[in-house]
Amino acid sequence: MPPKAAYVNLPHAHTIAGRLIYYLANREERTPPSGANLRDLLDDLEEMLRPFDTDPPLAEGLRAAETAAEQARLFADEVVLAGYRGDRLGQCVRNLFECLGFPEEGAARSLDCGERPDSPLRP
Repeated sequence: MPPKAAYVNLPHAHTIAGRLIYYLANREERTPPSGANLRDLLDDLEEMLRPFDTDPPLAEGLRAAETAAEQARLFADEVVLAGYRGDRLGQCVRNLFECLGFPEEGAARSLDCGERPDSPLRP
């Protein structure tokens, strides 16, 4: 399913990737069973989003959002496997997917990452 164009906000997705980098930097380092390096996954995502200080034309933005969402999925899966959980982490994951045009996926993945189901910030 392609991203929902009305939700895509690549500059803010870049900001959220930075928040996730900060979140991990302030936590004890954990490695998921796969051996993936979570910081490298986030650095790759941040690099994908860095060129977008404004939203590009629609078609380009949707392609970029789709590519970034693939990386975000990999990151979110590995975060869960590494055992990181927290309300703020879950909120950032939800916001990231919303800004990439996948709000329903973000709502589901945020719970896996520890967002409280009764959080007042949940839609």
